[in-house]
Amino acid sequence: MTHVALLRGINVGPSSRIAMADLRDLFEQLGCTSVRTLLQSGNVLFDGSVTAAAVEKAIVARFGYSSRVLILTAAEFTRVLSENPMMDVAHDPSKMVITFLESVPAGISLPTIDPPELIAITDRALYQWCPDGILQSKVSPAFWRSLGPRVTSRNLRTVDKIAALLEA
Repeated sequence: MTHVALLRGINVGPSSRIAMADLRDLFEQLGCTSVRTLLQSGNVLFDGSVTAAAVEKAIVARFGYSSRVLILTAAEFTRVLSENPMMDVAHDPSKMVITFLESVPAGISLPTIDPPELIAITDRALYQWCPDGILQSKVSPAFWRSLGPRVTSRNLRTVDKIAALLEA
């Protein structure tokens, strides 16, 4: 079965660098097959079965730092993409962000923001339309922290590229 692993915080600073060839090798050493990576931001497609905890432990052992990992089946990943409630307004995929969730924290409530920025949530993802760019978002850092440690975001352009690889 094909899975998508989304690693958080990979290659965003000088202390969290992983070459994609090394990342593919790590997944292969964990027993995965047909391992492919996309971009330099920790997007891994693979066949097989490995847990997020096993990948996290292997990253620490091999590279000396931690990265949270979220693993979804191909079906879960494509469902998150197809459930995007903002496709009618998200005309620039670089400004549409999908935050993948391990689960929705109990009692979470979405922040109140003013249009044109929009935010919505489902059982596996938070969708955010940032027409002025993500750096101009009015959503507070405290809200993002409230989602827990095993979440990671990708813009719609990257999500579309991952989905295309799943179809190939």
